[in-house]
Amino acid sequence: MSACGHVVPPTIQVNPPVATNAVRLSVQHGPAVAALSLTPFAASAALKAFLASCPRLALRTDASGLTMPQDWAPACRAAVTWPQGDAPGFFNAWFETAQVGSGATYVTGYFEPEIAGSRVPLPGYTVPVYRLPPDLVRAKPGDAPPNPDGHQPLGRYDANGLFVPYWDRAQIEAGALAGRGLEIAYAADPAELFFLQVQGSGRLRAPDGTIMRIGYAGENGYAYTGIGSVMNAQGLIGTGPGQYPGSMQGILRYIRENPEQGQALMDQNRSYIFFRDTTAIAGDPTTGPVGAMSIPVTPRVTLAADPAFVPLGAPVFLTTDRAEVGGLWIAQDTGGAIKGANRFDSFWGAGADARRIAGGMSARGQALILLPRGVLARVIGR
Repeated sequence: MSACGHVVPPTIQVNPPVATNAVRLSVQHGPAVAALSLTPFAASAALKAFLASCPRLALRTDASGLTMPQDWAPACRAAVTWPQGDAPGFFNAWFETAQVGSGATYVTGYFEPEIAGSRVPLPGYTVPVYRLPPDLVRAKPGDAPPNPDGHQPLGRYDANGLFVPYWDRAQIEAGALAGRGLEIAYAADPAELFFLQVQGSGRLRAPDGTIMRIGYAGENGYAYTGIGSVMNAQGLIGTGPGQYPGSMQGILRYIRENPEQGQALMDQNRSYIFFRDTTAIAGDPTTGPVGAMSIPVTPRVTLAADPAFVPLGAPVFLTTDRAEVGGLWIAQDTGGAIKGANRFDSFWGAGADARRIAGGMSARGQALILLPRGVLARVIGR
């Protein structure tokens, strides 16, 4: 997930992820929730999203180290009957604010793209959309060195039983997974599917107008490489002769005007995203796609965050230089490019307006995490 209007990111480093989680970075008390001036409209939408997250909060292990599942139970019970008209009072009654690291935040935007696609192969619809392969696994301890975060790497076991990296984008698009029955749909345009993978979810519209929604199921274990940054390094981004705008539209134009170089450019992002059919659980067009908490995300309410620094399901209050992204949000999603403390991606829904806002979103400011009352006393001892 990343902003798709301007896909060449600015040079900015916000709380570099040198610490492995929030408590190993630093956590301190923030201002009282009552001092945040929550608006009733935004707080009401956030309360609904928080309540939808509660069943998952009771089950998830918090990788940030800030909370335990039982910490959320009192607030979740209260949310069931709390009057929507007093949503700001709910957050004031049940939460306290925490600043993780410096609190300096960088916020981009994402949306739910719609591209031409079909559940079955049709003339002009031949680019496979794959589900998660069963042989994509984490290495057993001792078979490969762990990643810096302590997790075993993703890969596969070859015919000799040796753990090896999984197929990368170029290998998959050359047919490494063909003939295994992993296709859940077929797209019409490989470049459009590439950018849908960057977003992490989207809609496929068939020639008869039917919609299939697909959501993130996993990835092949390679780090994400932004092809806009690659183009920028090659001098292809700009306003001069032979240069292109640093936007999704500009990069798509380059790929289509230079098919061979465009394919080679996309292949430099070795990361490959696998999908699942989410039509049945996120079919309502007024909701967003299913996010990392296995519930539909909400336009203008959901943030993607790094779960090592923000408990998924936690409210987040943003104060930024872009008014439309300020205020109360709920961290309900993740993204391959959303790493580190106070790095967020804001979800804006589907359609032209969402695409415009998400594409132009690049905000800086301060972030506060709202945690159940009493948690900070345990975490920082005061």
